[in-house]
Amino acid sequence: MDRAERALEQAFGKIEIRSERIPFDDTPYYQPEMGDGLIREWTSFEKPISQAAIVDAKLTTNALENRLAREDGSRTANLDPGYIVAPRLVLATTKDHAHRIYLARGIFAEVTLIYRDGSFHPLEWTYPEYRKSTALDFFTKVRTAHRAQLHTSL
Repeated sequence: MDRAERALEQAFGKIEIRSERIPFDDTPYYQPEMGDGLIREWTSFEKPISQAAIVDAKLTTNALENRLAREDGSRTANLDPGYIVAPRLVLATTKDHAHRIYLARGIFAEVTLIYRDGSFHPLEWTYPEYRKSTALDFFTKVRTAHRAQLHTSL
């Protein structure tokens, strides 16, 4: 985690807000590649990326995953960038699905959480770990901290 955070700070600037580290035990999806005892943490940077920069951010995190990988090529980190604007949290991914929109260069966008009635809410496709209070509280905290920078209409 510490190596990944240092690499992220080199790429995106100083981390401003961190979530607590929690077990990543909602799915065994990454265990064959990464092993047991996985931990999840969300981070937010002092200077948020723009919506237009999400493709470059995902390509950067893919390169960081490769740089942090073991000699056999298996990953030690899964880095999924996203951005928050007033009404939503959007994540970038390389995986296509019916509810994802293609952006460019093999990158898709997914609205993962929507902000309504004073808090974030998951959607039917939202991953289980993003439905938990740890995630919802973290993203609300980030939204509040960066509220002045969220230049989008509701």
